[in-house]
Amino acid sequence: MKKLPVGIQSFEKIREQPDQFYYVDKTPFVKKLLEQGGGYFFLSRPRRFGKSLFVDTLRQAFLAKKEYFQGLYLENNWDWNTAYPVIHVSFGSGVMGSLEELELTQMEILGRNCRLYGIEHLDSPTIRGKFFELIKRLHEKHGQKVVVLIDEYDKPFLDNIANTSLAVEMSVKLISLYSVLKDADVHLKFVFITGVSKFSRASLFSGLNHLNDITLDARFSTLCGYTQKELETVFADQLEGLDKGRIRQWYNGYSWLGEKVYNPFDILLYFSERQFRSFWFETGTPRFLIELLMGNHYPIARLENLVIGEEIIDSFDVDRILVEALLFQTGYLTIERMDENMVGRRTYQLAYPNMEVKSSLNRWILNELVEDVEAKSANETRLIRAIQTKSFNDLRDIFHSFFASIPHDWYRKNELSGYEGYYASIFYCYFAACGFEIRAEDATNHGRMDLSLFYEDICCIFEFKVLENAGEGSAMAQLKDRKYHEKYQGSRKEIYLVAVEFSKKDRNIENFEVEKVS
Repeated sequence: MKKLPVGIQSFEKIREQPDQFYYVDKTPFVKKLLEQGGGYFFLSRPRRFGKSLFVDTLRQAFLAKKEYFQGLYLENNWDWNTAYPVIHVSFGSGVMGSLEELELTQMEILGRNCRLYGIEHLDSPTIRGKFFELIKRLHEKHGQKVVVLIDEYDKPFLDNIANTSLAVEMSVKLISLYSVLKDADVHLKFVFITGVSKFSRASLFSGLNHLNDITLDARFSTLCGYTQKELETVFADQLEGLDKGRIRQWYNGYSWLGEKVYNPFDILLYFSERQFRSFWFETGTPRFLIELLMGNHYPIARLENLVIGEEIIDSFDVDRILVEALLFQTGYLTIERMDENMVGRRTYQLAYPNMEVKSSLNRWILNELVEDVEAKSANETRLIRAIQTKSFNDLRDIFHSFFASIPHDWYRKNELSGYEGYYASIFYCYFAACGFEIRAEDATNHGRMDLSLFYEDICCIFEFKVLENAGEGSAMAQLKDRKYHEKYQGSRKEIYLVAVEFSKKDRNIENFEVEKVS
């Protein structure tokens, strides 16, 4: 079997060509990092985006393993005559459920690096001391400064993020480990740190003031993931006969202030199975995220067009988790646009990256609300059919049945039955889970629509009211008075006004009116 170049985003077996390898060359970024003057770099990307693969690329390049880079950019753009000692620290495998397991893992990592370079024993009694001693001795032994690569730096406390006290204790332990890098600066050539989340630099990387964060650096925005050009060039034979527009809709869309990219994990599995599935989403259940959204009574429809400041997107701490930051850093939202005002303050408009994430996340939220998941899935099929056939009476029955299926205990815990935003969120989640094009709080010159839905030749404009708060007939009256429909007149679509009024007492739909705009 042909030897694979390390660090190249590739897939060994695609159904039609099990012995053919596909190479997406990311080695130009290795040279680009060194052109920045070397130093300390940090990169945050969601899981399964190729971070570990790139770390391995760096490792083999600094080890001067030229044989792995034949035919790649770095083959003729690197000093292969100089090899550096490389310390590789990875927390990517396994789950550490206690401080004792974390300490054992740290000792195993240090031991593995010692054995690799023939160091039999480290004298320091502490993990922090052993790490510093290893760096110093490698520098002295090889006569070259040391390269330190830390992969998945945050996994120990991310795995325990639901247990705040344990997560905080683990972060304290890791602070001690990472702080060695400051003290060992004179012995270091290059440091590269990756993780999913961008926790507060002030705490986790205390003292590393010269840490170069390239997470939102447009020059490195496509370091992980496939660009459209890379997809169409490298996988041209795989794309033959496929709907490229639909592939883009499902799997493209991740952005870090540069060109949008595809999730490699999704693309490679799609080419293997030839069907649209939520491959990336299914590899990690975001239960903690769902509980955080529901526990904070977060209006889910707001995720469709979320604007936040750089102080939120930039970082968060283990004991102070912001929903918006977590959604962005874990890949469930991405940057749609960045704006900078007169005083230099940046704001970011976030959105779902693609159909996979939007549909799957909202389906998980619905599953959290109901006990009969099979009935909910059947309702999704009925809902799609009702929209396709413009059967609005069926639409009312579907949602009435859904609200009736939510256990009363859930309402007692959350006290949301009196809020219009809660009911709007349920409609939004259902439509999003089914894959419809929807817009929440759609702006017009007369105000904002609660929700608008588009499918082929129809447009449905929804207004939601709680009777105890607004009174009977207020939803349809607002739709007509504010003339929301005028925004889409001339779009060659049939426009329907859908007024939905709920009873706080009964926790269900009380009135459901539909009128077609003539």
